[in-house]
Amino acid sequence: MDKSLLVNLTDQELLELLAQGNRTAFDTLYSRHWKQVLNQANKRLGDADAAQDVAQEVFFQLWKRGSGEVIDNLPAYLFVSVRNAVFKHFEKESKYQSLSDVVFEMETLHAGADGNLLYNEFLKSFSQLIDSLPPQQRTIFRLRYEEGLDTQQIADQLQLSVKTVRNHLGRALTTCRESLLFAHLLFFLLRR
Repeated sequence: MDKSLLVNLTDQELLELLAQGNRTAFDTLYSRHWKQVLNQANKRLGDADAAQDVAQEVFFQLWKRGSGEVIDNLPAYLFVSVRNAVFKHFEKESKYQSLSDVVFEMETLHAGADGNLLYNEFLKSFSQLIDSLPPQQRTIFRLRYEEGLDTQQIADQLQLSVKTVRNHLGRALTTCRESLLFAHLLFFLLRR
């Protein structure tokens, strides 16, 4: 269907065409609502890159739902979708923080000779864990947590997209978190 004909259709009419798999209807909805979704995400996040990720996720979900349940009010649907995607983003970011919380807790609880010995063993194991990560994940992890660079700086330095950096960092953190939580539990059991 010609895009110029779709511009005059209502959101409901475009949603009906989208339910039939019409890509041009999706493109029209995307063009019509992209800026609003992006601005709303940016207002909630205060981070333009993260806001773009959220906006893309919202529209990806709209496309993916296809002929799913009927959307009666698209602006309201998009508003709720942005809010939910922002919550997921914050939840994901808080998981990143928990890794450093575990390391910090380990640093503060290593008093005494036994604690120092266990702590040094923990640091050695942690270093080996980082060394065992795939090369790209290892590099990104070290740039983020040893050199303190943010995702944009890492992306610029490695000539990668911010999303790629976040994906690698997320995988590295998942691996480390699983191993650290086990080490953390072992550390406390041995201290008793």
